[in-house]
Amino acid sequence: MSQLSRHPAEGGSAADVSGSASRRGSGPQWRQDDLDLRNRLYGRAGVARAEGVLLGRYGLGSTDEAFALMKDASQQFNIKLSTLADAVVRTPAPDAEAELWFPGRVRRGPPALPGLPVERGNGTSQGAVVAATLQRVLSITQTPMGNVQLNERGRLRLARHTGLNRYFTDFFAFVDTATTSCSQAAEQRRQVTVRDVESAPVFDDASRHAILQTGSRAAHSVPLVNRLGVPLGMVSSHHERPLTGFTHAELAALRQTGSDVGRWLAWHWNTVVLDALEHLHAAALRGPVDGTRSDA
Repeated sequence: MSQLSRHPAEGGSAADVSGSASRRGSGPQWRQDDLDLRNRLYGRAGVARAEGVLLGRYGLGSTDEAFALMKDASQQFNIKLSTLADAVVRTPAPDAEAELWFPGRVRRGPPALPGLPVERGNGTSQGAVVAATLQRVLSITQTPMGNVQLNERGRLRLARHTGLNRYFTDFFAFVDTATTSCSQAAEQRRQVTVRDVESAPVFDDASRHAILQTGSRAAHSVPLVNRLGVPLGMVSSHHERPLTGFTHAELAALRQTGSDVGRWLAWHWNTVVLDALEHLHAAALRGPVDGTRSDA
C-alpha cells in the first residue's frame, strides 16, 4: 500500500490524472470515477507500450494483432496480460531472424515452498502461489485482512487481497511512491511494521484515510525477495487494532516466507514468463493471430 500516484500514466493524458486530484477537493476521500480513471490509464499503459514494441519488431499490421498475440500467450501459459506486457517491454529483443528468443535456455522445476498451502498440481501457477502466500502470512499474523502486490514496471500492482473493501483496493491498485510501509519495506529490503496507522507520520491524509476507512489500524509488510535480496513483490497484513509487535519466531517465519516466495517468483519469471515470450515470438513469426480485444 502507498500513496495514490499523482504521476500521469504512460499513454494517458497528464490532465486526466492530475485533474483527478483537483476534482476530489480538499478532503482525503477520492471520487470513485477518479480512481477508476487512474486505474484504467495505468492498467492500459503497460499493454499499449508492449503493443508498440511488437508492432515495430514484427512489422504487424495493427495494435489489434499485437494484442491478440499477447492475449493468446497469456491464456496458453496462465499468466496475466499485464505481466506478459511488462515482460515484452523489459526483456531484450531476440536476435534478428532468430527462430528462438532464448536459445540454449536451461529450464528447471519450481523451488520448494515449505509451509505454503499450495494445492497439488498448482505449483507452477502464480495465482495459486500468491493466494497461498497471503493465507500463510495471515495465519502467522493472526488477522483476516491483507494483500499481495507484485512489481511491474517499477511500481507495485495489487495482485490479491482479502478482508479489504473496494475503496481500499481501488486506491492502492497501483503504488509508485515511497510513503507507506510496503514502499519502505521494498526500498529498505526488510520487514516494516506500522503499529498505529492513525498516528504514524509516514502517511499522507489520503493514504491514511484509505487505510482507516477499511477498518485497519495497523499493518505489517514483508518483502518477497529473490536470491540477491531484490524485492519482486510485497505481502502486507492489516489489523483491526494497533500492534505491539511480533515475536522473533513470527518475524523469522515471515522472513522465510518472503524469501521462499521471492525465489519462486524469480523462477516463474525466468521459466513460465519466458516460455510465454518464446511462444509469442514463434506465433509472431508464423503470422497473424485471431483474438477479441478486451480491457487489460
